[in-house]
Amino acid sequence: MPSTGSRNFIQGSARELLRTAILDAMRDLLGQRDWSKITLTEVAAGAGVSRQTLYNEFGSRQGLAEAYAIRLADDLVDHVETALAANIGDADASIRDGIAGYFRDAAQDPLVQSLVVGEVKLDLLRLITLDAGPLIEHATERLIGVMQRSWVAFTRGQAETFAHALVRLAISCIPTPPGPQHDVPAELGRIFGPYVAAVLAGRAAEIPAR
Repeated sequence: MPSTGSRNFIQGSARELLRTAILDAMRDLLGQRDWSKITLTEVAAGAGVSRQTLYNEFGSRQGLAEAYAIRLADDLVDHVETALAANIGDADASIRDGIAGYFRDAAQDPLVQSLVVGEVKLDLLRLITLDAGPLIEHATERLIGVMQRSWVAFTRGQAETFAHALVRLAISCIPTPPGPQHDVPAELGRIFGPYVAAVLAGRAAEIPAR
């Protein structure tokens, strides 16, 4: 008989797969038509689940949209984490490559495209502007953990300062993407890279010489 820990892991994995399937189905439908013309019944059918299962997981249409927006924020953290691992010792490149990957994927997302080039839907726009608090808090907390675990090895306080500012700036570019004259990933690398360098230099200065 599986242990309690094993059962919890299996249940957690099954729930994550369910959420992923539903959010993927929503993404597929957004690629076909605007959010205002998509029903929850269609999303549930696309995921191969019942409408009640969708409601049990997300609570409402708004809850589903919020979960989708949070997944976009998770993509930011995932890209930064990957870039840190690929650019050990180079903070500027880590931030530049992480943000560039995030912007590239976000620009292809149908929900983002509907905000940028389609008819603006206030319920979606608010999720990443006026009501973006939960999304920013979620991504910030995840990025704090990444910065503590990575080669940068920030303290909690250092990671909070870095993550909160980076997440807010990156998320703000979704509803108002910068013009082609700005290389925002490179700009953010030049802004945040020196902060990382200063933290590392300060840490090295505290190590007594032998």
